Amino acid sequence: MSAAEGPLVVGVDSSTQSTKALVVDAATGRVVASGQAPHTVSSGAGRETDPRQWWNALCEALRQCGEAAHEAAAVSVAGQQHGLVTLDDRGEPVRPALLWNDVRSAPQAHRLTQELGGAKFWAERTGSVPAASFTVTKWAWLAEHEPGAARATKAVRLPHDYLTERLTGQGTTDRGDASGTGWWASGTEAYDEEILAHAGLDAALLPRVVRPGEVAGTVRDSHDLPFSKGTLVAPGTGDNAAAALGLGVRPGVPVMSLGTSGTVYAVSRHRPADPSGTVAGFADARGDWLPLACTLNCTLAVDRVATLLGLDREAVEPGTAVTLLPYLDGERTPNLPGASGVLHGLRHDTTAGQLLQAAYDGAVHSLLGALDLVLDQDADPAAPLLLIGGGARGTAWRQTVRRLSGRPVQVPEAKELVALGAAAQAAGLLTGEDGAAVARRWNTAAGPVLDAVERDEETLARIAGVLSDAAGLLERPPHTD
Repeated sequence: MSAAEGPLVVGVDSSTQSTKALVVDAATGRVVASGQAPHTVSSGAGRETDPRQWWNALCEALRQCGEAAHEAAAVSVAGQQHGLVTLDDRGEPVRPALLWNDVRSAPQAHRLTQELGGAKFWAERTGSVPAASFTVTKWAWLAEHEPGAARATKAVRLPHDYLTERLTGQGTTDRGDASGTGWWASGTEAYDEEILAHAGLDAALLPRVVRPGEVAGTVRDSHDLPFSKGTLVAPGTGDNAAAALGLGVRPGVPVMSLGTSGTVYAVSRHRPADPSGTVAGFADARGDWLPLACTLNCTLAVDRVATLLGLDREAVEPGTAVTLLPYLDGERTPNLPGASGVLHGLRHDTTAGQLLQAAYDGAVHSLLGALDLVLDQDADPAAPLLLIGGGARGTAWRQTVRRLSGRPVQVPEAKELVALGAAAQAAGLLTGEDGAAVARRWNTAAGPVLDAVERDEETLARIAGVLSDAAGLLERPPHTD
């Protein structure tokens, strides 16, 4: 390992499928070591993981980092949002964690919204309308379906909280991840007593919310970890807030993430409150806000269409009036949970490549519609759209986003932005800097900028028209045998 210019820090990304650890030079942002280890998610009706798998994966990922991890002066953990971790009086899991993509609590989300003031109340109080992904709905599901487990619970944590507590021995969280629970009030930046009482959850079971830039604790004695005792531990945060931190995003700059699902967000200085439920009014990891919207059908849906057509995912062809709404898993934005895919305008001369391009167009149309809701009045309409995620590496995705957005598009070259954001937060503890300023100093958003092209208004209008005309079909769940 070549000599580092500054102290070393560790950034962790504990995602749904695996945990990654990066050892980063705090002075330059250079990654000097990395490691990764998988964990499993249950199949069937629910999506669950034993939290101890996350800890074991973290230990293995750090082991792969070697001596560099032992030299680290600070560490921060970013993790998947919303998951419900229930611990007993010994700090052991009462049951496997209910993950963000466990949708069994959809009835509880509807009931909580209706019982306590309606969508407008929740949006104004917490910044978001409860969805099945939110932690408060999962607690309501647990209390209803597994009351014994709820009674045995002596501490409630989010996934990143669990790992941070294993490091420090102290129950802490941060405002970014807390804002996705449904029981943190965005106006007062405190736990909401009325919501907690209605959900039957004692605030004493929840972690302390650590302020941005505050030290959450230090690494305690443990034979499982390569860290030196006394290594500083940052507050950590949720994965989306960490990615925004890792990019060093300034207010008003739009971000589009192309993965299995699609996400659009921007840092804002204004507290969001969307009663439609489309925009989640999350806090960021710094002190600002991170309004965010998500679509369910993105790269996986388009790849499925390519497979059905027997095409490579890049084998698109222009020049078509065909419209494909690729709502293969229902859709969240627009809110059509029971929808299926819709194809309109098929002709004898329509080619397979044109059908594939229509799938890209349909997926990007949904994301751009969500982006319009995310950006506030202060956003710069000419600012480059930061394109991240696996799809950002694909030429067809890049060109489709350019053509339908009419914006310049910048594709950062840095990878593992969630772990990099956590590392920037850890570095900020040592330098006294804001984590986003650290990331900007590291130049993490650097990458090619693709010039703006004229916005394809004709295609956007055509897709919007089909979406409107097909409303009755899309709102009706597909027939199943």
